[in-house]
Amino acid sequence: MTIFELRTLELPLVRPFRTSRGVEAARQVLVLHVEADGVHGWAESAADPEPTYFPEYIASARTTIQNVLLPRVAEAVTAAGGLTSAVVRQSLADVPGNQIARGLVESAVLDTELRCHGMAQVDFLGGVRRPLAVGVSVGIPDDIDTLLDWVGGYLEDGYRRVKLKIQPGWDLEPVRAVREAFGDDLPLQVDANQAYSTADIPWLRRLDDFGLLLLEQPFPRDELLSHTAVSVRSGSGSTPVCLDESVLSLYDAATAIRSGAADVINIKPSRVGGYLTARQIHDLCVANGIPVFCGGTLETGVGRAANLALASLPGFTLPGDISATSRYFARDISQSFELDSTGCLIAPAGPGNGAVVDLDAVEDFTRDRLVLTL
Repeated sequence: MTIFELRTLELPLVRPFRTSRGVEAARQVLVLHVEADGVHGWAESAADPEPTYFPEYIASARTTIQNVLLPRVAEAVTAAGGLTSAVVRQSLADVPGNQIARGLVESAVLDTELRCHGMAQVDFLGGVRRPLAVGVSVGIPDDIDTLLDWVGGYLEDGYRRVKLKIQPGWDLEPVRAVREAFGDDLPLQVDANQAYSTADIPWLRRLDDFGLLLLEQPFPRDELLSHTAVSVRSGSGSTPVCLDESVLSLYDAATAIRSGAADVINIKPSRVGGYLTARQIHDLCVANGIPVFCGGTLETGVGRAANLALASLPGFTLPGDISATSRYFARDISQSFELDSTGCLIAPAGPGNGAVVDLDAVEDFTRDRLVLTL
């Protein structure tokens, strides 16, 4: 018998995190724990409490997993004679959309499978355990002085790249202030989280003056032509355009590249359907000369460990949004991940994703629990 345990956790954040999409003071996260033959696997999703960022959200993902995905997996397991990530992937291939729910099931089963065989996820994906330069994503504060204090503190902590969240009314001035305070050598990028329209293109072009690494997702996810209009690959502008929310699948990535809408792609594994699809997108981008970095969604240590394994692949040449544990949480549900003296993190060496889960912390942070069996 295989036990699937869905839990919704709520972890207080060290500091409220504000973007153009809203403010989080605590991180609610849907995690899946799989127990099979005494082996325990874990995965987490990027689903939010409401569908304000991703189309899926915690309640919808739970319902989809319970009523649609696991019954299909159970049928496939009976036919195949065992539960593996390959069986899960094949049995859910014809379920349209629902990348977060499908990816959560696949990732938890993959972690269980790898732990059963004593294999690290970084090795399974084809990466190399190495120090990874990581960046920090800076939310929108109340004023520029606070922003400068935050950025200065993160640079003292050792972060190698800074990403500023922007929105209409909070863009040129904070970027200018950070550039003037910390110099032109600071690797700096901005993330709009879909907050602008094509009418704002002349305004956004003023960001070219600041030597940014990239401008991330300025327009709504479906507006690829708008992103093409400002993409360096299409011959316009000087600040590379990065797609994030526009890429929910391998097909989305291929379409974005072919249309010239993406100079860079931010790969968020949960958003695209799990780590196997994330690896496919990485391979596609490498083949087409598109730089990638591993995005973040305020992960717990479970997601942080798995993301570090993914970011160990060779195409991840830009510092990812895989901040240290202490950037977000005073207490996590696994071991802590902290920057070394060179401002780097490294994927854990243990089996599976390498997260060593603190069951007491899981219990303390649990807000609801659903147990299903196969």
